[in-house]
Amino acid sequence: MSVRVGIAGWRYPAWRGDFYPTGLAQRRELEYAASRLTSIEVNGSFYSLQRPSSYASWRGETPDDFVFSVKGPRYVTHLKRLVDVDTALANFFASGVLALGPKLGPVLWQLPENLRFDADVLDAFLARLPRTTGAAATLAEGHDDKVKEGRSLTVAETPDQPVRHALEFRSQTFATDEATDLLGRHGVATVLADTAGRWPRVDRVTSDFAYVRLHGDKELYTSGYTDEALHEWAARCRAWETDGLDVFVYFDNDVKGYAPHDALRLIGLLG
Repeated sequence: MSVRVGIAGWRYPAWRGDFYPTGLAQRRELEYAASRLTSIEVNGSFYSLQRPSSYASWRGETPDDFVFSVKGPRYVTHLKRLVDVDTALANFFASGVLALGPKLGPVLWQLPENLRFDADVLDAFLARLPRTTGAAATLAEGHDDKVKEGRSLTVAETPDQPVRHALEFRSQTFATDEATDLLGRHGVATVLADTAGRWPRVDRVTSDFAYVRLHGDKELYTSGYTDEALHEWAARCRAWETDGLDVFVYFDNDVKGYAPHDALRLIGLLG
């Protein structure tokens, strides 16, 4: 069991001269962040397909025991809305995710606010998700020309490496026992999202790990966390760990640059 704490993305110009020391080369920002945090959420993959060379570079710039979570593409969640996604999933896993090797942590699927719970749709989607890197590689072989052959990766270093998945929903229709049971049957983590009351905050264990996204408890994306709030999150992390769960916590209150500082403070509290 482990507790990993980090940030959602790392390329923020406003952090330069604050979290990132003045004069630090932009190409060294990931190396710097990874030397202080224990995990980072890759967010660029949500907006567009990345390249194997990028994932390989990120792997090489981080410590041996570092782990990345990777955000699944919005093309799957927001445009296709989880339906008819076989090729889109193949493209995502062919785009280089497997180049992370042992540093590949959970895959995050963030749903739009206007996507309501549909048991059949969600069940079919979760059933399609690969649970090992070998299965992901097999799925990746079905990619289309959106991922060019010279820029694809469809081989896993260790085929039996587990691939975990977490779901962040933003419609209250998912905050039900039926949805919880469905996620539990598939072993997919229910993301505990702190969103200043904007979206559902559901604290339910549906997998062998907990996944937390802290977007701000007072103001969405902009407010920092108080010492009292961080002590409460530290206690919650310890409780999960005591229960035998791995824990991933990502701060996404990045607008005013609080995220990396809050992450460091939580790491300090966890010892």
